[in-house]
Amino acid sequence: MSNSPTLSIDSPCDEALQLTKKHLTEAGLRPVQTFDLQRARLIQHGCTCPNHGTADCDCQMIVLLVYGDVAEPATLILHGNDGKTRVSVTDDPLHHSDQELLARIRQVLENQLPAGA
Repeated sequence: MSNSPTLSIDSPCDEALQLTKKHLTEAGLRPVQTFDLQRARLIQHGCTCPNHGTADCDCQMIVLLVYGDVAEPATLILHGNDGKTRVSVTDDPLHHSDQELLARIRQVLENQLPAGA
């Protein structure tokens, strides 16, 4: 599985998620959230952050399946901490995403989202 960094956003992950979903939807794509790290951590008592070493942190990872006109979705990962979010498109060699869909997602993200430094 390869992860290609697409964009860095100067916003916390929850804000970046809302912007990402909004712009993908406006472009005619269908994002479906399948994972939320902070929700998963709620069921783990005493789960400390490997980056910050505490239970209180702003680390977040969200996985979106993004559907276009083809049956197979593309996988988008938002990874945030310290008020910034990195967005990556994942391409699994066993389940190749449609290259046109990947290009469309990258175009939407690069043109619509506020990039970070």
